[in-house]
Amino acid sequence: MLLEDRNALVYGAGGKIGAAVARAFAREGANVFLGGRTLATLEAVAAEITAAGGTVEAAEVDALDEQAVEGHASNVAGQAGSIDVSFNAISLGDVQGMPLLEMPLADFSRPIRVGTTTHLLTARAAARHMLEQGSGVILMLSASGVRIADPVMGPPLMGGFGVACAAIEALTMNLAGELGPRGIRVVCLRPEGIPETWSQYTEEAKQFGELKEFHDLLEDRTLLRRLPTLAEVANVAAFMASDQASAMTGTVVNLTCGSIPE
Repeated sequence: MLLEDRNALVYGAGGKIGAAVARAFAREGANVFLGGRTLATLEAVAAEITAAGGTVEAAEVDALDEQAVEGHASNVAGQAGSIDVSFNAISLGDVQGMPLLEMPLADFSRPIRVGTTTHLLTARAAARHMLEQGSGVILMLSASGVRIADPVMGPPLMGGFGVACAAIEALTMNLAGELGPRGIRVVCLRPEGIPETWSQYTEEAKQFGELKEFHDLLEDRTLLRRLPTLAEVANVAAFMASDQASAMTGTVVNLTCGSIPE
């Protein structure tokens, strides 16, 4: 197993991506600690992991609350003895489908504030414990929106989401540079739109046209002519968290199926 006996934090584990990654970590032998704002949702994910034979705990944690994040990490480190992996899949609260010239400042700035704040707080809290052991992996999450400017699809209409993703990727590089000499790797995953997550955004997607048309447009601009699955993203996350990827840090892992060729 890739992550046997590792202790892994997963923030935003109640969402589709966070839950998929948590299940993959547990499948690969990690002790998984779920964090998020809605305990009932986290407990449902925890129940699935337990039923599959995994080791898991869930805790209500607001990733925008500095003290809550620090306290949660300290509790996990004290109980488990170490923090080996931290993954952030917190929703950014972005608004899409509206031109920037018409978007209220609050809607534009929200994903930037949420994305940079939660990624910094969760990474920092974990890293402070990883420094003591001289090892660890911090995984961040952006999306293809960081680079979209497609003449076929038209204007991006992504509000502050693409800017937030760019900031998260820049934070990845900065943290990797600071933490690399201390044995800690920092990597960002960048998937294209994942259809399995769209149940939460059906109305938003319809602003671009019917959902199938939106899906087809995204597929057509990929080199593989398909979109990534949750399983693919989760499997890559588990691999990147493992020693099999021990030479990789300060990079963005391209999971766009070729919509962004680099």
